[in-house]
Amino acid sequence: MGILVGGTTMERERDEMEAARAMAGTDDTALAKATAGASATGAPMTMAAKMQTRTGQWIKKAPTEKLHLPEPNIFVPKDLSLKEVHEKVTFPTVLRKSPLSQLWYKPDTLFSTPKVHIIIDFHCPLSSHSSEAVVATELFVDLLVDYLNAYAYDAQIAGLFYSIYLTSAGFQVSLGGYNDKMRALLNAILVQIASFEVKPNRFSALKETSVKDYQNFNFRQPYSQASYYVSLILEDKKWPVAEKLEALSKLESDFFAKFVPHLLSKTFLECYVQGNIEPSEAKSVVQEIENTIFNAPNSLFKSMSPSEYLTKRVVMLENELKCYYQTEGLNQKNQNSSVIQYIQVHQDDAILNIKLELFSLIASQPAFNQLRTVEQLGYITSLSLRSDYGVLALQVVIQSTVKDPSYLDGRVDEFFKMFESKIYELSDKDFKRNVKSLIDSKLEKFKNLWEESDFYWGEIQAGTLKFDRVESEVTMLRELKKEEFIEYFDQYIKVDAPQRRTLSVQVFGGNHSAEFKTAIAEADPPKMYRITDIFGFKRSRPLYSSLKGGPGRITMD
Repeated sequence: MGILVGGTTMERERDEMEAARAMAGTDDTALAKATAGASATGAPMTMAAKMQTRTGQWIKKAPTEKLHLPEPNIFVPKDLSLKEVHEKVTFPTVLRKSPLSQLWYKPDTLFSTPKVHIIIDFHCPLSSHSSEAVVATELFVDLLVDYLNAYAYDAQIAGLFYSIYLTSAGFQVSLGGYNDKMRALLNAILVQIASFEVKPNRFSALKETSVKDYQNFNFRQPYSQASYYVSLILEDKKWPVAEKLEALSKLESDFFAKFVPHLLSKTFLECYVQGNIEPSEAKSVVQEIENTIFNAPNSLFKSMSPSEYLTKRVVMLENELKCYYQTEGLNQKNQNSSVIQYIQVHQDDAILNIKLELFSLIASQPAFNQLRTVEQLGYITSLSLRSDYGVLALQVVIQSTVKDPSYLDGRVDEFFKMFESKIYELSDKDFKRNVKSLIDSKLEKFKNLWEESDFYWGEIQAGTLKFDRVESEVTMLRELKKEEFIEYFDQYIKVDAPQRRTLSVQVFGGNHSAEFKTAIAEADPPKMYRITDIFGFKRSRPLYSSLKGGPGRITMD
């Protein structure tokens, strides 16, 4: 094989780069000496001359402004030091209160990381007084998220995150990550919220997306539709999807631009700060929030009075009565039907909580085995706990193509009747084993700062404020007797229990349209009540009290 004069393209480029680097620190005399022994081809001299021209071009300004280095990332942390915790703080405490906000605070005492989690709950009572207000608030949140996308990438690669999402009484901002530059991200978000303007092109685009999302509700699985109807029946103030879709379709940018100042004209901020941050700095953060949101020139935000604080309440079902709601699936091309049997048990209470959790632990696998594996009623089958604003319940979910929802509901009742003997015959050994399993699950340690703060924030948001929930419930579990557990089952859960309160929501799919017509024509059996008007039913029923107090409530009960 012959020798390739000049080498490969890659080798030539490498030689050119080496020549350019050499020229940068070599004068003409030195260069002449270095090339005195060059071959007759003059190749090295040719490369040097070529590179001199090329490097000159490189030094010149780029031919277009689009070619430039990225701007410095303002969110990259520099200070990763840990703040000193002067005293052991076990639970969150109220650190600051004002007519505009309340601050809950807890330093990081577990993970020793230079990170912080900040949650700001914007309580806006005008966000949910009508279906129009609800969809306009949803669109306001969507637009905020859209406007803030410019910060998302830089924040993410610098170890920060944020989210903005809708709540039942307004919206929430959550931020987490390295504490050193958290205030820079917080300020960027607050300025965007405080200076919110409607951009017609983005309004139209996001409205169209939201309309499609609502329209797609009809194509959800029947079990998802059934869960929606359960919430619609139970929640005191909840707007139907159909009404929200109609309101959204009619929403115009001019009306929306007027609605946003109206929405924000009554606002209270509930704030939670946890992590590598000192108390004085946490107070300073909330003061900065108030200054940006409420005290800035031309601010849209105004304070609200305690009497305007919204609460979410839940319909109380009647003892020894099964209420049931039957409807056709919104997409009759879907052959599946579904039933949710909801057994309402009690409002948040430590001793009742552990008994209900223990029953769910014991019964969930047998329910699946009987209804799914043995009877093969449907691929989706589960028994689980459910909580609606502090009201706890059991729910059994089945989705099926082979049987209609009325039949499925009857099979759920039969399972509970069959399971009575299992509860009564439960051995002491099995009882203690299940109690230990529940205790072990409760004693699992928080994996990170976010998991811990989410637990405490859940207590604050619900209004329960039981920060020692795990410890107190574990103590009660260790003292729980099998006889007390069986008595609880007899009182609340078994089919003929004196305090059993049941709601059955039945969604009939395409395979069972004939069964639906038959079902709605039948008379109510004893101790059963057919719901034909959801809102009339809700108006006729008492409500559970709210666990959520107004601004300033800090009682640890």
